Amino acid sequence: MYKKIIAASLVAITSLNLFAEEPSAFGAGNLDNPSPYGLTSSEKTVLQNKTKLKKIVVKSNNQANEVDSLRERIDGLQSIIESLSRKAQSNKRSLSKLEDKNSDDLKNSDEYGKRLGEIAEENSRTITNNALLLEKLTNVVDIINKTYVNKNEFNVLVDDVNKFKSLVAKELKNTPSKAKKNDLDSMSNADVSKKAKAFYDKQYYTKGIEYYSHLILKNYKPANAHYMIGQMNFKRKNYSEAISYYKKSASLYSEASYMAELMLNTAISMDKTNDKKNAKAFYNGVVSKFPQSSQAKSAKKYLKSL
Repeated sequence: MYKKIIAASLVAITSLNLFAEEPSAFGAGNLDNPSPYGLTSSEKTVLQNKTKLKKIVVKSNNQANEVDSLRERIDGLQSIIESLSRKAQSNKRSLSKLEDKNSDDLKNSDEYGKRLGEIAEENSRTITNNALLLEKLTNVVDIINKTYVNKNEFNVLVDDVNKFKSLVAKELKNTPSKAKKNDLDSMSNADVSKKAKAFYDKQYYTKGIEYYSHLILKNYKPANAHYMIGQMNFKRKNYSEAISYYKKSASLYSEASYMAELMLNTAISMDKTNDKKNAKAFYNGVVSKFPQSSQAKSAKKYLKSL
């Protein structure tokens, strides 16, 4: 008896662990995910632009830090230049004073030779310092040229943004519900739903997606409409699109009667897009949450093939 209780407890704990592995809100289409999946064409373009923009931001931040460092170095170089300029002026005045005296005795004296030697030495140091200053400034220019975000890089980013805008505009223009807005608006939501299901049953998926998209806009049974569009994309093998619609449907109504089918098809879609880790989690979720269903039997078969 005691062993039976322990065994039952282990089964319950295992079931809870499997249920905990089930991705409750999916996560498809989440661009903040390190490895996003189930992206629409627009979301893929957003992700590409986001990645490129992140690289530009990092490079710009590095440049900003480098510029701050360069400012400090340039300030130091400016102080050196000002100091050298003052010394050169002082040497010039000293030499002028000696020449103004124009004294043969001074010129012939040791003092005059000593003063000229000091001035010559000071001028030599000035020339050396100027050479060092020129070398430092050359290095500064090289650093700026190396880290500078050039015009071509910036233009590539702008082009990507413009392509994304065109893509979104094109998708909005081609949305079926837009093209037939007046015709569908003249019908009741119930009639649109009935016709949408009829299109689905006849495998007229283009029309079916059009009608269910209209119902989504009207907020008429949106969970079911998202699920049905997910089903049609699944049958068309548009697995990423299917995952996206399944995710939305589950988030709107997680207790729907079709949840076993939704979770199984989500797992298969992930499997088909090589997202094996999440596919395994969903297969296990189907088995643990709907153990007596036909979907659970299918899920077990898929698990063995992983």
